[in-house]
Amino acid sequence: MLDSVINDKEFTQLMQKHMEELIIHFFEKEQNFGILCKIEDAHFEPSLPKDIVSEFRPLTLFFLAGYTFETAHIQDKHLIFEAGFGSDNFGSLVRVPLISIMQIIVDETPVMINLATRQPEPKHKKIPNPKGVENSMASFLSNPENSRFVKDKK
Repeated sequence: MLDSVINDKEFTQLMQKHMEELIIHFFEKEQNFGILCKIEDAHFEPSLPKDIVSEFRPLTLFFLAGYTFETAHIQDKHLIFEAGFGSDNFGSLVRVPLISIMQIIVDETPVMINLATRQPEPKHKKIPNPKGVENSMASFLSNPENSRFVKDKK
């Protein structure tokens, strides 16, 4: 029963929308917060050195405060922020899909828990070519032997 809820596309979209609204609310109230997210879905630009990446756990907590909070924004269903990592404070732009955020935390207390499972996004939707059927039929009919397969419309 729970699986049918957390795997439902509409439920996933609702959770994503709720996370976006909550994060925007925190931005407007200037409320620092943390996110516990699936690190495998996070993207870093520039890429982080291997010694830093090796320290991450599958669920990693990022706390958005100070400069990191000031740079944070939402764009294309992603939370984006700048952060420094490691002892050298290696700077990177972090991009986390909202649906990969498992918890939003304020003062060490989860204020939102995301149970939705992330649905893979289609890479490219194939746009049907309306001329494709006509071109295909013209090609088919260009062979005189294929005319026997076409019914005469009388």
